[in-house]
Amino acid sequence: MASLFVIRGSDQGTRIELEDGALTIGRDKSNGIQLHDTEVSRKHVEIHCEKSKCSICDLNSSNGTFMNGERVEAAQLQSGDRLQVGRTLMIFTGGDESDQRGLASLVNIVGDQHSGGDSRIVQSLSQQEGSSLIDDIHASTSPWLARARSNLQIMYRTALAVSHTLDIDQLLNRILEMIFEWVEADRGCIMLLNQATDELEPKARRTRRGSTDEKINLSRRILDYVMNHKEGVLTSDASDDRRWDPGGSVVQMGVREAICVPMQGRYGIVGIVYIDTFTPPGQILEHGVTRKFHEEHLKLMIAIGHQAALAIEDTSYYSAMVQAERLAAVGQTIATLSHHIKNILQGIRGGSYLIQEGLKGDEPEVVRKGWGIVEKNQEKISNLVMDMLTFSKERDPEVTEANLNRVTADVVELMQIHSQDANVQLIWRPAEQMPRLTFDPDGLHRAILNVVTNAIDACDGCESGQVEVSTKFDAEAGHALIRVVDNGVGIGPNDLKKVFVIFESQKGGRGTGLGLSVSQKIMQEHGGEIEVTSTLGEGSCFVLRLPAVLCEGSEQALSPATRVPE
Repeated sequence: MASLFVIRGSDQGTRIELEDGALTIGRDKSNGIQLHDTEVSRKHVEIHCEKSKCSICDLNSSNGTFMNGERVEAAQLQSGDRLQVGRTLMIFTGGDESDQRGLASLVNIVGDQHSGGDSRIVQSLSQQEGSSLIDDIHASTSPWLARARSNLQIMYRTALAVSHTLDIDQLLNRILEMIFEWVEADRGCIMLLNQATDELEPKARRTRRGSTDEKINLSRRILDYVMNHKEGVLTSDASDDRRWDPGGSVVQMGVREAICVPMQGRYGIVGIVYIDTFTPPGQILEHGVTRKFHEEHLKLMIAIGHQAALAIEDTSYYSAMVQAERLAAVGQTIATLSHHIKNILQGIRGGSYLIQEGLKGDEPEVVRKGWGIVEKNQEKISNLVMDMLTFSKERDPEVTEANLNRVTADVVELMQIHSQDANVQLIWRPAEQMPRLTFDPDGLHRAILNVVTNAIDACDGCESGQVEVSTKFDAEAGHALIRVVDNGVGIGPNDLKKVFVIFESQKGGRGTGLGLSVSQKIMQEHGGEIEVTSTLGEGSCFVLRLPAVLCEGSEQALSPATRVPE
């Protein structure tokens, strides 16, 4: 499906799925897509989609509609196009994957037996070796080749630097650090464009050791020229440059050589890079000026500014993606839990009604029935809250000496009534001999409880439904096992891969999709795991594998099997 992803603006991180038909984008609530952008018209632009092919038409907006930086009245959208309305910048992604599917028949990965054996690797080179190779190239008598080699080395290292961090501040300081290695600059700074105010804000600053550490004053004339013309500028003697007024800010500040370049990315200018060699006016009159910056430096700085801008855009895009995923996860969590909590509240309300009616008519049996419903739903709330707490935070198991047979027997005993209500036979087969182990009994109780509950629910409605719970101590492997086997509906191959994914539930409105995820998390906290096999229509087998941490002297003192009272 085609979509728009907002990468800049008040709605950054929002992904908009585009279905077939027409919809409008604007500031008003009546639009199919509402943007919280004061520079967007009430009805700004219309998007029409048919089979993932989309076109746009400006609706006489005040500030215009821009595609890939050009103002348009109407245009066809291609995947990757940048659509800007007001301060909001969006990326269009086409949903037609037919070409991608067709590539599968044109590109194939084959083994050596199909290649004729004539393709051999003759040389390989790592990224680190590639960097050292540039350093090792012999000096050439050609000045052009020497400059090209130097610039290649600088751009290679710049590309590596900007690819190794997603922290904007760290990235900018690293860029300035490298610039000072390559250029004889005394001072430098990087300013980024605030998308909300369109003002440049300083984000990184550096001075060469021994140079003046006074405040850097940037000429507004230079900044305006760079931003408006999207060109880098080099000033070496301001009084000889006809674009600058000899009595203007450049001369008065004593800046004799400066380079200011735009940080031009894919989607526009994100900021500027500024460096200078500072000479006070008194020293200029006494000693004159020796030029340090040349056209090659300007070209190099423009390339560095572009690399840095691309890295900043990538980081911003990544942050927007993370924010979008976070909001989607929060929305999914709220929707799932709200639905489950609503069902529980409806059960409590029904039980409360029966209690109220029983009290009015002095009918103890009706009161008991109502209280039973309330009590069952209170237990559901308790289990839900405990599952949420268990899953939401990392914790170390509170280990102590315990009897695994006893913990498992407690679960079976607790679930006897639930299994009887579901008309499912619950069988308990404890290990005849089980050593006392060290684990978190409360945590493991919850893990086993969730799995057994799931097994009983899987047999609900099945003829002769049966769940068998058993334990086993495998001394050779160093594990204790809890097996929960049912003859219920089973799990399909595709669903089997998702049984431990949070909020993936096969129970419809009866389940939250938290239980098995919580059980797996508890087992992993113990260094164990849950293994599952299942056949659709025949049943499932869950094996909780727990590393057997024996208590002192437990080899001699084996605990007998623990039976569940009849």
